[in-house]
Amino acid sequence: MSIKSVAAKIFAGKIYRQTQKWAKKPVETQQKVFNNLIRNAKQTEFGKDHYFENIKNIEDFQKHVPVRDYEDLKPYIEKVVKGEEHILWKGKPIYFAKTSGTTSGAKFIPLTKESMPAHIEAARNAILHYIYETGNSKFVDGKMIFLQGSPILTEKYGIKFGRLSGIVAHFVPKYLQRNRMPSWETNCIDDWETKVDAIVDETIVEDMSVISGIPSWVQMYFERLEQKSGGKKIGEIFKNFNLFIYGGVNYEPYRAKFENIIGRKVDSIELFPASEGFFAYQDSQKEKGMLLLLNSGIFYEFIKADEFFTENPKALTIGEVEIGVNYVLIISTNAGLWRYNIGDTVQFTSLSPYRVIVSGRIKHYISAFGEHVIANEVENAIKEATAGTNIVISEFTVAPQITPTSGLPYHEWFVEFEQEPENADAFAEALDNSMRKQNIYYDDLITGNVLRKVVVTKVSKNGFQEYMKSQGKLGGQNKIPRLSNDRKIADNLR
Repeated sequence: MSIKSVAAKIFAGKIYRQTQKWAKKPVETQQKVFNNLIRNAKQTEFGKDHYFENIKNIEDFQKHVPVRDYEDLKPYIEKVVKGEEHILWKGKPIYFAKTSGTTSGAKFIPLTKESMPAHIEAARNAILHYIYETGNSKFVDGKMIFLQGSPILTEKYGIKFGRLSGIVAHFVPKYLQRNRMPSWETNCIDDWETKVDAIVDETIVEDMSVISGIPSWVQMYFERLEQKSGGKKIGEIFKNFNLFIYGGVNYEPYRAKFENIIGRKVDSIELFPASEGFFAYQDSQKEKGMLLLLNSGIFYEFIKADEFFTENPKALTIGEVEIGVNYVLIISTNAGLWRYNIGDTVQFTSLSPYRVIVSGRIKHYISAFGEHVIANEVENAIKEATAGTNIVISEFTVAPQITPTSGLPYHEWFVEFEQEPENADAFAEALDNSMRKQNIYYDDLITGNVLRKVVVTKVSKNGFQEYMKSQGKLGGQNKIPRLSNDRKIADNLR
């Protein structure tokens, strides 16, 4: 065992003990975060506009500050982008993470000297918790790859702009620099397909032990490796590859495909990062869900998803949530986002400690007939429909068909198969049965002959990649929505 491997185990124990201290005091920890946020922002323009001087408790805060999305906060953000100081947070941010907005065009999310360290520490601590629980630290001696955006940044008014994953690339600790792949030059390639080919060329001869990225794009990397090697399994190319780190989407729909192309099972760590903050990471291989980071400069509120669009929905704090309820995640951060709706919905799987799963997006659902189907439900349906079969799914999305040429309306599932079902009707039936079991509103619509059962439409190989390419969203942090309440994606795939 190397010195680095031994040191990693020691450090993992230290971080685990530190985590336990705040995890065992969740309400107290969040209250401290809240107090610190209000104290530091009193003299900002936002703080003055919302009477932060008079805020004594969380109830005052909720009274003075409405829940906002990016469009609502945009007038303040535009001032910060122009270089003005003390607008949302003291001073100026050190970075703006540029993201693709579906309704707002490009979005610019501030990162401050107070918020930036949490992004780095959370990713590190996820790996350290894995080491602490499993005792496996051998992988730190191998090569590690993080499929991410270009680290090339622009600068304006003393603030640097770039993709979050590209910004984070500047913070890789020195002790990982020798292990990190790909090279800086390759990482700077902007065109995703060119970049993946260059990464394949660089890594195929290396001892890769850790691979990280959004599953759909890691899958593309694996397929290129397989082609380059003449059909070898990834586990054969990288004999010491045993840890996959991912975020952004649920891994379960990809798991069978990954295990097939790798040739064996590998451990995985799920992360919940976003430009707005690093919210959670998987702290245990034995427990479901990710540990919600309550001490990272983020104050959380939770609004029940089925109440979110009603007038004055109640916002709950960490001590008021329940297991299994679908909540819209609302955050206030030390980057200057105040009661900000990031669009994600979560469900708690544990209250001691507080662990969550990402259940979907509040804007990504199907409710064309009042059924309000969410991402977690369709992902569970795929998992159940393929369990115990040889069916392997590469990618999928679901949309309503409200005006079919004949017959009743239906939910249309667009599926790209790696291994097709022997009986397509039985597969569609299994999807439908799972959806009816999970969603009583959907079941009522089927029973009442308002909807007919699901229709599965096969997407040609690499069809989803071609669609993303046509939208200028190939690679990086971009991902296919699991659900749409309209036919925009569906009609393109057709």
